[in-house]
Amino acid sequence: MGSITEVIRNTESKMTDVLGIELLLVDDEDDFRDSAAQYFVKRGHNVTSVASAREAIEAAKKRQFDVAVIDVHMPEMDGVELLKRLRAEGDHLQVVMLTGGATIPTAVASMKAGAVDYVTKPIRLADLEALIHRSARTADLERENSRLRQVIHRQRPESPIIGESPQIQEVLRLIDRVATSDKPVLIEGESGTGKELVARAIHSAGPLADRPLVVINCAALPEHLLESELFGHEKGAFTGAVAAKPGLFEMADGGTLFIDEFGELAGSLQAKLLRVLEDGLIRRVGSVKERRVQVRILAATNRDLSSEVRDGKFREDLYYRINVLRITIPPLRQRPADIAILVDHFLGDAWQLDRNVMDLLTQYTWPGNVRQLINALERGKLLADNDHVIRMVNLPSEILRPGDHPASPITHSSSQRELSGDDLAAINKRHVQETLQRHQGNKAQTARALGINRRSLYRLIDKFDL
Repeated sequence: MGSITEVIRNTESKMTDVLGIELLLVDDEDDFRDSAAQYFVKRGHNVTSVASAREAIEAAKKRQFDVAVIDVHMPEMDGVELLKRLRAEGDHLQVVMLTGGATIPTAVASMKAGAVDYVTKPIRLADLEALIHRSARTADLERENSRLRQVIHRQRPESPIIGESPQIQEVLRLIDRVATSDKPVLIEGESGTGKELVARAIHSAGPLADRPLVVINCAALPEHLLESELFGHEKGAFTGAVAAKPGLFEMADGGTLFIDEFGELAGSLQAKLLRVLEDGLIRRVGSVKERRVQVRILAATNRDLSSEVRDGKFREDLYYRINVLRITIPPLRQRPADIAILVDHFLGDAWQLDRNVMDLLTQYTWPGNVRQLINALERGKLLADNDHVIRMVNLPSEILRPGDHPASPITHSSSQRELSGDDLAAINKRHVQETLQRHQGNKAQTARALGINRRSLYRLIDKFDL
């Protein structure tokens, strides 16, 4: 992703012709309000027109607006007080104050309360629309800056997709084909095949490359927390919700949301996600206000969703919505020619493999795919001697067990003695402990580095009393 300055500059240039602005029009003068509403609707904006401050407050509870045009002089509550109430709700609402009798004190009070402009009637609707366009651009930039502050720490350096086999070249070809579209993409593949790498490659190769890419793993969170993470929540929506929080859909607005382990979504969340795909509307947990987002969704799964649909475990309508474009990543065992290329890439020039090690790596079936291979090489480097040579004895025990690969003559020097069960347990314990320390105790990152799921990691932590 580019710098914040570049993203803001690109955003501003893209917003020069804003259409479809969510507009709140508040005026107790029926003729002006009706004629203005009709004009702005014809101009392509989404207009909510009300005659009082009370109606405006109710409307703002149900929908997120970009711009509000408010008459200063109204019964019950004047426009300045309404301005303060709406701005207190946040969400970067921009307010243009409108009055038939301007006074300096009122103008000053309006600007202090957060109005972006203060204009007098009569005003040409075309001129008013120009103010609304400018205010909408300000709202978009404020939201973009807010999203960038929250998602910039989620960005990771891009990693290349490694391989020269026909299977991986086909994946690269499909990435180029789907990247230019804004349609959802379903990425299928076994655990460890690199589904997130494919998602990042799609995002980077497309027109949204300078916009946020937000990542979430559905298997890492229970249902109620996953809903809050995706859609956000309001203050007091549940125990512990001490402040309002935008969800990942809002943070990804204008960009891409990558949903990993998509098949783990519970039924209620499947229904909410279907609505986002259909009309772009979301609601935070604990809120009745609808917010419109424009997000490209990339979804990854290691399940056979078509079978899940047949078994009634996954919504058929959501499956067809998300399965517009599909990329299937082959498992590593189906492209053994790529193993040597992957090993060279991840080890670099400073490391070497002892005799027969590459044959062993090539013959192994790699149920954990590329992630397991990376983990095995990482372990090998940690346990190797100072000569930077990875030997048989440095590899994980599951790769060395008979039956995992065809028999081959393996000789051991005195430094490559056969390991007992106790030796292997000690090495495994040290490896898990060092990986935990390297990732500062973060369980999700540690499990990913080890090539296992979090439940397996917790069992190892208990087993080794870490």
